[in-house]
Amino acid sequence: MKNFYLIRLLLLLLMMVPMVLYAQTTVRGTVTDAGKGIPLPGVSVVVVGTTQGTTTDAEGRYSIQLPTASGKLTFSYLGFVSQTVDVTPAVDVLNIELKERLTNLSEVVITGLATTVKRTNAANAVSSLNTREITGITTPQTVDGAISGKLVGANIVANSGAPGGGMAMKLRGITSIFGNAQPLFVVDGIIIDNSSISAGLNAVTNAAGGGSSSNQDNASNRIADINPADIESIEVLKGASAAAIYGSLASAGVVIITTKRGAVGKTLVDFSQDIGITRIANTLGMRTYTEERVRKSFGAAAVPLFLEAQQQNRFIDYEDELYGNTGLLLNSRLNVSGGTEKTRFFVGGLIQDEEGIVEKTGYEKKSIRFNLDHILSDRFDFSLTSNYINSESDRGLTNNDNAGVSFGVALSSTPSFIDLRPNADGVYPENPFAGSNFLQTRDLITNREATDRFLGGLTLNTQLQRGETSNTRLVIRGGLDFYNLRTTAIFPSVLQFQIKGPSATQGASIQGNAFNLNTNYAAFIVNNLSLADNNLTFTSTLGATRENFNQNQILNVATRLIGDQTNLDQSGAVSVSQNRLITRNKGLFFQEEINYRDRIIATAGLRLDKSSDNADVNEFQAFPKASLAVNLANFDFWQMEAINLFKLRVAYGQSGGFPPFGAKYTSFVPFNTGGLPGLIPAVQRGNDEIKQERQKELEAGLDVSLWGDKIIFEGTVYNKTVTDLILFQNVPGSSGFTTRVVNGGELRNRGVELALNTIPFETPSIKWNSRISYWLNRSEITELNVPAFPLGAFGTTLGTFFIEEGESATQIKGIRGDQGVVKLGDAQPDFQMNFHNFITVKQNLTFSFLLHWKKGGDNINLTELLTDLGGTSPDFDDDDDGDGVTNAQERINALGNSAEPFVQDATYLRLREIGLYYDLPEPAIRNIFGSIVRNLKVGVSANNVFVITDYRGYDPEVSNFGANGLSTGVDVTPFPASRRMFFHFMIGF
Repeated sequence: MKNFYLIRLLLLLLMMVPMVLYAQTTVRGTVTDAGKGIPLPGVSVVVVGTTQGTTTDAEGRYSIQLPTASGKLTFSYLGFVSQTVDVTPAVDVLNIELKERLTNLSEVVITGLATTVKRTNAANAVSSLNTREITGITTPQTVDGAISGKLVGANIVANSGAPGGGMAMKLRGITSIFGNAQPLFVVDGIIIDNSSISAGLNAVTNAAGGGSSSNQDNASNRIADINPADIESIEVLKGASAAAIYGSLASAGVVIITTKRGAVGKTLVDFSQDIGITRIANTLGMRTYTEERVRKSFGAAAVPLFLEAQQQNRFIDYEDELYGNTGLLLNSRLNVSGGTEKTRFFVGGLIQDEEGIVEKTGYEKKSIRFNLDHILSDRFDFSLTSNYINSESDRGLTNNDNAGVSFGVALSSTPSFIDLRPNADGVYPENPFAGSNFLQTRDLITNREATDRFLGGLTLNTQLQRGETSNTRLVIRGGLDFYNLRTTAIFPSVLQFQIKGPSATQGASIQGNAFNLNTNYAAFIVNNLSLADNNLTFTSTLGATRENFNQNQILNVATRLIGDQTNLDQSGAVSVSQNRLITRNKGLFFQEEINYRDRIIATAGLRLDKSSDNADVNEFQAFPKASLAVNLANFDFWQMEAINLFKLRVAYGQSGGFPPFGAKYTSFVPFNTGGLPGLIPAVQRGNDEIKQERQKELEAGLDVSLWGDKIIFEGTVYNKTVTDLILFQNVPGSSGFTTRVVNGGELRNRGVELALNTIPFETPSIKWNSRISYWLNRSEITELNVPAFPLGAFGTTLGTFFIEEGESATQIKGIRGDQGVVKLGDAQPDFQMNFHNFITVKQNLTFSFLLHWKKGGDNINLTELLTDLGGTSPDFDDDDDGDGVTNAQERINALGNSAEPFVQDATYLRLREIGLYYDLPEPAIRNIFGSIVRNLKVGVSANNVFVITDYRGYDPEVSNFGANGLSTGVDVTPFPASRRMFFHFMIGF
């Protein structure tokens, strides 16, 4: 009987097999871009309600088996609108077209050090850029050029037009006066260094000999090393409520860069070649001379020189001679990517060779990236990031100097009737009107930055526990950033200013070596718990971090060179300086995220930090954060189908800022007496009770999406205060010191950020994606426990930034006649707006452009003052107000009586980028190349096409003092901005 029962059971099971097979449905198909019709590799295809899924291959094909006869499939891809489709037994072929989205609400944004959340659920305002916005219009030289004018809430100023970049970036206003003013940059989890390291040019320019002693060497930022084409996305944590996850490192915000990675499918090879030219974007022009004007401006001795030039019709446009080079731009990129379900890889290579608008200047970069993702088992996987960069930039000699040796300062006093060109023997004449012959300086000097850099990161994910309602994973992450920066500045002894003048050192060889090693490590346990049939989820994170920063700068200045030698030992005198910056940080992090049916999302977290830079190295600093988002459109009572997102959000957080390195110590400096060397205390007294600056920020916002994300509005207001502001305080001379670092004030920033993403027009033939953004910030020094003081620029005679209680942190004050020292302007813009557009026609032709409008914000224009004093201003002899006194003479007459003429409105409307591309249709590619070529694209683009402004300078974006501090907007004969135009060719195999 028992055997008979087993036989009947076996027969029953065999009869059920066909029924089970029938109950399963296998679906296959192709996923394509709805706008262009091209296949999309790496699209995620998931059976709704299960963990079962797959991804499309290189041809966009997929095949998946549903566990039941009917069900739903969700197709999702970064940058495209996700699509969910019902599947019945009658469906075996399902082709999907995904629509591209300029801003995709389903994309994920950072919420913790090891967690993310969909943008629809985020409680913080996060600015982000995808790869199309970064490099999809034109080819930026560096990352700073790729993001300028695109980020809501950011004030980005190009310090210089010199090859190799250079920018000052401030998020939501000024966050520190003497502390770190630049955001933290994180690339694939690697905390990277973004220093601007001086090349020691002050030894020749004497720029710090008067006025501000800040670095004025026009150095580039090290973020320039990253290849913009490698970047998949950039996410900016602007406020303390989001940046609190990085604690003391996040005083000025955080910029998180994610690079490209491979996708499942066959190996894809993409090659692109850019060929372009660069020209000066704007010229000031030259003065027209007469005999009378020459005599009045330069004296009777200059008249014969003018008459000789007039007789020979030899008037030289030195602005064109110096800045008129047409630079050739070449960029070659090769990417190889692909992978299997277990292993994905991305290899990216770059060769960049770009000339500058000044002869003998340029930028070269070679970069190779290798990213790898591998699944070891169902419980272990890891991600590897690696990048090697070799770069060189020749930056010329620009910006302020007190010796008359830089290009612009010498040009400002050189009239067009003198001939500075070399004779047939290559000998340059002396410039009788300036401290140097700037053509000789341009042709013979070297000012080079050379970098070798390696970035490496590893993330290991381990699934510790899995259950029906809970899973726990361990995330271990490590990152390394090492570079060696070599600066070389050679000034031969034959130069005019090396023979005589204040910098006459008979030749100078200035060589620097900077070694930087950053390492960061972190380990996190992340638990996801789902309750009430997945209606309530908890994400808990507990982790520890460690960061080590070690920078060693050595600068050698050799003078009195022997002959044409440049070696340090072939000189009459050598001075050496060394600066070592060593910091050790440790941190603990806890965060809890609660999500109730995507209706109510709450987050609370705490970061604990201790650092060798703190006064007490063993004391933990606590940085809390909390946020709440409520999406009313997901509640049952919501009846307005047109509005699919109506989210209210509020967030609070704190972050910190370290005191200046070594502020707690009284340093010693070398001293020599009676021929015996020794050490004496420096003039700055240490403060062993110095505290970190602390940011506290409250932000609130509203996000609305209408008609299936065709219109998306994001609005945010914030109030950010910085307490324990780090300042310098004078101390009684009887103490043996002059200053000390103290916590002596408070600073407040308030602002508004608005963004509107729309699809104004969409048909089968034309699609238009558009984004309009608006943002403003208002700062105020709310408390100041030291006397008001000037900061940056060159004193109240010419206009200077002035820190004063009750006033803006970026106000500009100067003398104005009998009124004394008064407020003349403010570097902070009234507001900024951008207008970003992508228009696709006939699925193959793409037209895109970016307009950027900055309203208000003043510069201190000292370039015009120098040309006035040098008698070369293009409007020198004009009389705009008709009072009988020329424009230049009026400005010169104001010198010493009023600084108002030098403080000028820097409003502008700039067409930052414009591009036109054509994708060859797939049928045409097949007919020409068969199956070898996957896609082919050609295009033209340009950046900095035009600037509409009343500002009387080369560019309203300028900063003599570089990226550090808040003294941006000081214009002293900078390297002019350039216009870049490209032809693009891209082919994929």
